[in-house]
Amino acid sequence: MADELQDVGDQLVGAFQNPALLVGIPLALLGAVFMSFGAQYQHRGVTKVEKLTGSAGTGGLNFQHLLKLLSRPSWVVGTLMLGLAIACQLSALAVAPLIVVQPLGAIALVITTLLNAQISGHRPTKRSLIAIGACVGGIFVFVTIAALFATEKPVTNQQLITILVLFGVVTLALGALWLWRRQKLGALFYISAAGVMYGFVATLAKVIIERIKTGDFEWLTLTCLVALVLGAVIGAYFVQTAYSSGPPDLVIAGLTVIDPIVAIIIGLAILGEASGAPVWVYLAFAVVGGIAVWGVFQLARYHPQILSDSQELPIRRGSEPGADSTQPMTGSIRVTEAVAKVWPDPPVKDKDDRR
Repeated sequence: MADELQDVGDQLVGAFQNPALLVGIPLALLGAVFMSFGAQYQHRGVTKVEKLTGSAGTGGLNFQHLLKLLSRPSWVVGTLMLGLAIACQLSALAVAPLIVVQPLGAIALVITTLLNAQISGHRPTKRSLIAIGACVGGIFVFVTIAALFATEKPVTNQQLITILVLFGVVTLALGALWLWRRQKLGALFYISAAGVMYGFVATLAKVIIERIKTGDFEWLTLTCLVALVLGAVIGAYFVQTAYSSGPPDLVIAGLTVIDPIVAIIIGLAILGEASGAPVWVYLAFAVVGGIAVWGVFQLARYHPQILSDSQELPIRRGSEPGADSTQPMTGSIRVTEAVAKVWPDPPVKDKDDRR
């Protein structure tokens, strides 16, 4: 046990002595910023389209919704920002260790929470801040353990076929559930489904890149590429529908937690990337992964904007006179007011919002 802990310490020290961190950390942080603002812009575009069409997209965005999104400046800008976020994250991973880059992505949840609080006027409550802390802390430890004990191995054709079959089964199951219960499904379903899809997308992208490097581009790799595109499209649709069902920081919370957990579970269960790890590592995975997922569920239950919209709790908007200052934590009020002073009117509105 002592030798294992010593090895963990050596790996941590080695990771942070990498000079490439001077480039990787700023890129990862920049990606988190782009992700936060991109989510806010896209959320604004979806809600604007719902108002213009007079129909809600909570049961799934229809074709009319999707067409009008392309004409919304806020949604287009948000999409471009998310594209930049992906580019920053991939660039960071190319020069810095996963143990450093992946946890920094969770900072997007903190930024999105502060930004959404300033824009919507719903200040974070004690319970919502605890949920956010569970999401960020849980996924930080989860990814750190994976980076320390998981070892990359060549993916065999049999393993790849297993991943593709599992992807097909999960896609069909989510699609059937959506068709059956689409009018009753809430934001949590769409967020979870998108996270699962993106977890498969990350795994397939990793496989495709490695196979292209080795010149192994044949029918199975092409099938992976088709599955990757399909998963990305389905995941994007679920994300846009989630924006119509819940606040953007809840969407980011689900994605930053579920996406890496699914990808790592595939690596552990199918690819055997931690086959030599001690038993306590798997127990730690279960505990910290459970904490992170618990945080998502708690945020979905106690997010002040959701409670206010459903009238489960009489929370008044922070921008209104006489708003109840006893409900949120004092610290959250100070942080939100500090953001308001630095940036009183974040530019996430379309030019024709007066219509």
